[in-house]
Amino acid sequence: MAEPGGKPRVMVDANILFAAALWPRWPYEVIQHAIQGDFQLVLLPAVIDQVRDRIAARFPAEVDRFEALLRLLSYEEAPDPAPSLVARNRGLVRDETDVPVALAAIHARVDYLVSEDKDLTARDATTAKLRARLTVMLSGTFLREVMKWTSEELERVRGRTWRNLDPPEATA
Repeated sequence: MAEPGGKPRVMVDANILFAAALWPRWPYEVIQHAIQGDFQLVLLPAVIDQVRDRIAARFPAEVDRFEALLRLLSYEEAPDPAPSLVARNRGLVRDETDVPVALAAIHARVDYLVSEDKDLTARDATTAKLRARLTVMLSGTFLREVMKWTSEELERVRGRTWRNLDPPEATA
């Protein structure tokens, strides 16, 4: 957890990191805030590896963009949870493949887990155990509620592409 008066600690999952490397929309802006030092980013080695593998498999021409993004990031590496801990907490969220990220976020004592994964962000019984232990937010919600973006700022980014990317001073 953030120290009093300190920066929030924020973990992002694979879908945020993947999207941030490929499209200049809300996940990209979350990562831009991390680059600017607006919060302490916390990442899992398994998440970095998963994103690297997915980009290499689906968008091989974008591998260099992802690696460049990683070089810009200053982040704390959280340990991947032990398989036995994951097995004991299978019911933490609906999709068992999300349990390691959820557990790592809880054990790293982050203030927020940012994700676009509905298995983590749903506000229903499937995430009740997780929400009791951790604040999980969609990227747009995080930008609005934590980074204090306006509705106009969020809308400007919604459909943005690399071709029409606003200059950095106009994005956040």
